[in-house]
Amino acid sequence: MASAASGSPVGPAASAGAGPAPGTPDRGATSSSTPNRSGSGPGRPSSDTRFSDRPSSDTLPPGIQGLPSAGAPGAGTASSAHQGSPPVRAHRSAHAHRSEATPWDRARALAERLGRAAPLTAHRLPLDRSLGHVLAEAVVALTDLPSFDTSAMDGWVVAGPGPWTVRAGEGLLAGRAAGELLPDGEALRIATGARIPPDATAVIRSEHARFDEAKGLLHATRDVVPGQDIRPRGQECRSGDELLPAGTVVTPPVLGLAAAAGYDALVAVPRPRVDIFVLGDELLTAGLPHEGLIRDALGPMLGPWLRALGADVADPQRLGDDAGALRRALTSSDADLILTTGGTAAGPVDHVHPVLAEIGAELLVDGVAVRPGHPMLLARLAEGGPCLVGLPGNPLAAVSGLLTLAEPLLRGIAGRSAQEPYRAPVHEEVHGHPHDTRLVPVVHRDDRVVPLHYNGPAMLRGIAAADGLAVVPPGGVRSGTEVEILDLPWASATPWTEGCFT
Repeated sequence: MASAASGSPVGPAASAGAGPAPGTPDRGATSSSTPNRSGSGPGRPSSDTRFSDRPSSDTLPPGIQGLPSAGAPGAGTASSAHQGSPPVRAHRSAHAHRSEATPWDRARALAERLGRAAPLTAHRLPLDRSLGHVLAEAVVALTDLPSFDTSAMDGWVVAGPGPWTVRAGEGLLAGRAAGELLPDGEALRIATGARIPPDATAVIRSEHARFDEAKGLLHATRDVVPGQDIRPRGQECRSGDELLPAGTVVTPPVLGLAAAAGYDALVAVPRPRVDIFVLGDELLTAGLPHEGLIRDALGPMLGPWLRALGADVADPQRLGDDAGALRRALTSSDADLILTTGGTAAGPVDHVHPVLAEIGAELLVDGVAVRPGHPMLLARLAEGGPCLVGLPGNPLAAVSGLLTLAEPLLRGIAGRSAQEPYRAPVHEEVHGHPHDTRLVPVVHRDDRVVPLHYNGPAMLRGIAAADGLAVVPPGGVRSGTEVEILDLPWASATPWTEGCFT
């Protein structure tokens, strides 16, 4: 198979390259050499999927009502007998856990609606601090562009028919005030951007003119069309025209257009603030893995990834496997979104579910029918408080959680418009999971996408070479089948390196 990262086959879902067998929890810490920290129990213990006394579907903001929370029909049902009491943690079968997972597309839509339900605020930012923000107000032209007739070329400005008598002097330069009228039959040197004299006929480019110095006459070597190479006032826009709608991401060209239109500052939505809490006692921040310790792959990856999505991200906090530290971090955070890594399953040191229950959070998504990454979760810590996305510890599973829950949630909070979905045919057959969606790293090759190897939940080698992920439905697809593609945030930003204009 032609591939940018080859070496192991793109096999069935039960293979090492496609995640565990059906019904097997997709767990792990933040490295491909991570041991199973979640123990060997038969699936996540049962719990009340509401972590507060509020009925979850009734208290969703109006913008996300109509999509089920984790406890609503179609997304896993909680027992009403436990409402208002601590969650009951009894073992479920692996099949029961899978059947309660939220469908991938529904989980993603819920995350986006939750983000869009957050009230948008706005602040005025100088142009040099606006890059990467989202416009809260439309950019409306404050003047005509150009605001006067200007020369589009270096050359000669002429009036009337030729040949033309050349007026002595340095000519017309950009930035100078309007000169005198140019009588018919005369020509004057002019620079690009200089103001056109009243009643001038055209501009003749230097290479299309011949100056007879002996007679002081200018001759055109091509036909002269009235108005040629003159940018008329208002050619680009008129004062009051909408140049950019609200919701536009401020890129370098947007800054240039705003400056040209007379803006010194823009009204923009503040970037969402994100806290990252890295869990796991086995994680190293430097050096080679040794004696059961492994390198943290998610801490270095998540900050730049989230900045590429338009967020302001604090340095990751490493909490280890300490339930008390996690509780204190969650209750003291003032971020718009909290991300945790690992600890979302049911092992002896997987503290995310118990801590969320203890602080009265509301669980909206508890497991998603996607591979890799199905133990991901989405919770709201308190009414009006921050949201939390719990990412699985395995690196590619965490990427799946980013694209499924964190990215659409952040897009909504930031006021960013959703990208138009698009589809592309796959270069070859891609095996699927029997029941769940698969997210498979791909690269674009001509008019198709090529699935990459090394796509197991603990691997980053495939995604590091990818420019997108293919959304593979249950059962897989044949060669040539069109599938939805999720672009990676930097794929269209090369060679920009400042977080996709953040």
